[in-house]
Amino acid sequence: MPEFILLDFHWTQLLQPQWYIENGGLWFIVFAVFAETGLFAGFFLPGDSLLFVTGIYSNDLVHKGLGITSLGGFGNLLVLGIVIAAAGILGNYVGYWFGRKSGPFLFERKDTLLFKKKYLLQAKEFYDKHGGGAIVFARFLPIVRTFAPIVAGIVSMDKKRFSFYNIVGSITWVFSMLFAGHYLQALMLKYFGFDLKEHLEVIVIGIVLVTTAPVIIKVLTSRKKTTNG
Repeated sequence: MPEFILLDFHWTQLLQPQWYIENGGLWFIVFAVFAETGLFAGFFLPGDSLLFVTGIYSNDLVHKGLGITSLGGFGNLLVLGIVIAAAGILGNYVGYWFGRKSGPFLFERKDTLLFKKKYLLQAKEFYDKHGGGAIVFARFLPIVRTFAPIVAGIVSMDKKRFSFYNIVGSITWVFSMLFAGHYLQALMLKYFGFDLKEHLEVIVIGIVLVTTAPVIIKVLTSRKKTTNG
């Protein structure tokens, strides 16, 4: 990380999609997606909102990150989608491998700043309920998407089956978020003269609320059941 970034860096900036775009561009985004989907310490990274904002800045990111200028909006989205989806696929493979190698240890491990056993248990419950499809569904759920491949490794899910769901899930998640950000920006500019780039904080908060709502509801429901029981 360049020295000028380190001088003013605070860890809370890792929660802000615009920080990745302004300071590291495409390759910071690729690493963030890999870390969130493959390293349990990356559960707090802004996956959904980061991809959405990446779609808004897709043309600039491809030009600056890859030096490509002649693909057009759709072509740039395809290139970004392929590169970022590959990072998500590799990340899940790392999580799966980690689960296969250290599953029993994780369930016995005490909580730390970067590891919470409750997140692992939530992912396992989600996996038990949805089976292989959990690998796809989990892509759209913060925190759960970090631990789902680890759980798949712990329960020794068939590698070919895992690979199928892993690839489908990553491609679906990445492309849907990129296209949503890019085309919503174009739509808002064309018909309303509204530039999403000038209101990123509001957009990010909205995406976070929408994507975390299922997790929050699940936690509250579980607590209610426990209390009543």
